[in-house]
Amino acid sequence: IILGSATPSLESIYNVQTGKYGLAYLKARHANIQMPVINLVDLKEQYKKKQMKLHFSEPLRLAIEAVLLAKEQVILFQNRRGFAPVVECFSCGHTPHCKSCDVSLTFHAGQGVLRCHYCGYEESKTAHCTSCGSLEIDTKGFGTEQVVASLGILFPMAKVGRMDLDTTRSKDGYQKIIDSFESHEIDILVGTQMLSKGLDFRNVSLVGVMSADALLNFPDFRAHEKTFQLLTQVAGRAGRTAKQGNVLIQTFNPHHEILQQVALHDYEGMSKEQLYQREIYRYPPFNKIVKITLKHQDYNKVN
Repeated sequence: IILGSATPSLESIYNVQTGKYGLAYLKARHANIQMPVINLVDLKEQYKKKQMKLHFSEPLRLAIEAVLLAKEQVILFQNRRGFAPVVECFSCGHTPHCKSCDVSLTFHAGQGVLRCHYCGYEESKTAHCTSCGSLEIDTKGFGTEQVVASLGILFPMAKVGRMDLDTTRSKDGYQKIIDSFESHEIDILVGTQMLSKGLDFRNVSLVGVMSADALLNFPDFRAHEKTFQLLTQVAGRAGRTAKQGNVLIQTFNPHHEILQQVALHDYEGMSKEQLYQREIYRYPPFNKIVKITLKHQDYNKVN
C-alpha cells in the first residue's frame, strides 16, 4: 500500500517516526514546475485604509483584474456555501436555529430559504424577526453565493462559476462545472474545499483565499493541521505550467504561525510544531480519544 500526499496527516508522520511506515520523498514538482508564490493580505490594514470592497482587499482585486486582462483564470476559495452563515435580529439578537440540530441556519439567497447544513431542514426567510417582529434583521459572515454576487458587481464582464455542494448535487453537476472551467467558459471559479483536491487546470494563474481565519478558529484539535493541509492543497491549483502561480490569502491574523508556514511551504516546521503541541496536551497520535454520545428524547434522562 502506498499512501500519497503533499500534506500527510500527523498520524502518518508519527507512524514514520516510530518505524511503522516507510517514507519516500518527492523533493520537486513534476517537470520541475515552480511552487506558487503565497502572500498574506492583512485585512485589518485594508479596513483601516478603507480599501476593502465587498470582502475583496485591494491586492486581490488588482490581481484578479490583471489575470482577467491576460485572459487567464482565477480560483477563489471560501469554505462556506450559501449566502451567509448567520441571520441575526439587531433588536433582540435572535438567530434562527435548526429545530433538530440546534445549529444556526444558513441563508441561501438563490432560493430565499434558511437551510440546516446537517439535516437539510428548511424554512423561508421572512422580512421580520420571528421572535420580536422587528424589521432590523441582517446577515453575518459570507459564503460562496455572496462571493459570486460580489464578483458580479466588481467584475461585471467576467464569467463566474460556483462549485459547492449546492451546485454539484445533480448527476453530472460536478463534471459540467469542471468541463466549463477547462474549456474557459468560466473566468473565475468560486468554491469550497471541493476545489482543493487534485484538479489540474492549466490556465489558472491566481488562487485567492477569501478568509483563512474561520478555518483556524474551528473548535477542533486538528484545526491548525487541517488549515495547513487545505490552504496548501488549494494553493497547489495555481501555476501548474511553466509560469509561476500566485496565491493571495486574506486574513485578520497574518502573523499566525500556521499561515506563515503555509506561505513558506514549510510542512516540516508545521508537523514538528503540531506534534510537539499534541504531545504536551495529550492528543492523538500520542493518546487515543473516545467519544461518548448520550441520546434520549427526554432531556432529564440524558442529563
